Amino acid sequence: MKNINDLTKRIIAFRDARDWKQFHNPKDVALSLVLEASEVMEHFQWKNKEEIEEYIETNKTDISEELADVLYWVLLMSHDLKIDVLVALEAKIRKNEEKYPVEKAKGKHTKYNKL
Repeated sequence: MKNINDLTKRIIAFRDARDWKQFHNPKDVALSLVLEASEVMEHFQWKNKEEIEEYIETNKTDISEELADVLYWVLLMSHDLKIDVLVALEAKIRKNEEKYPVEKAKGKHTKYNKL
């Protein structure tokens, strides 16, 4: 299994070999990220719970490709903005642990300011 730095290097090499950095400003990279996330959502649109469960079993490869596209853009953007996404994720998890203490949030989907 590759680590996140190896994946990021591969993404950058892929982009640079095609001279695409010129097109990758933060706005357009963010837009690409949102568009790919929308393609993940599209797999589940208009399906009830049972249909989703069946769909996942027969379309896992397609869903995984869309998730990979989302990760591609996250890694590319974090590289270009010089953000260590793993450090950012760790900080965000700690922040969420404070906002959603287990004793208040367990089993609830309530927003933190309403707990």
